[in-house]
Amino acid sequence: MTRDLALVVIDTQLGMFWPGVQPVPDGERLLQNIESLIREAREAGATVIHVQHAGGPGHPLERGTDGWRIHPRVAPAEGEPVVEKETPDPFLGTTLQEELESRGVGRLILAEMQTEYCVDTTCRRAFGLGHDVTLAADAHGTWDDGDLSAAQIIAHHNSVMGGGFADVVPVAGISMQGTVRA
Repeated sequence: MTRDLALVVIDTQLGMFWPGVQPVPDGERLLQNIESLIREAREAGATVIHVQHAGGPGHPLERGTDGWRIHPRVAPAEGEPVVEKETPDPFLGTTLQEELESRGVGRLILAEMQTEYCVDTTCRRAFGLGHDVTLAADAHGTWDDGDLSAAQIIAHHNSVMGGGFADVVPVAGISMQGTVRA
């Protein structure tokens, strides 16, 4: 497998940032960081793949509803693939691995929602499939869960993922050429 690079943007859908639901802590900063990564990837000619969760009836990301749509600030450009998923694992029952293989991608940069579900699952599964994974430390988010704040959940997962599943790097330190800037 070659080691070309792809930015994989997962579950950045309107239902995650919907007015009237609990706002994503630091949601504006999160969107700005993901926008920055997408812009840099496109400028560098790197592959950008969007993964869109399709929830069941009544779910905030119910397929076909407004909440299911990818947020316009991070929406796919013409020709960028969109992979639909129905579980926290973007590889399970989807075309994601085929999309990566068809482009010779082995290095992934991940930006996504929701830290303790899809971020955790994606890092572990991508690592297990042999990908070199970089998790953008400040380009994934979640909500407080009653026991832990969103910031604590994110810090914990950055630590766990950085313990062997992924390089965990802030957006400012990520290069779309696959190297970490000092």
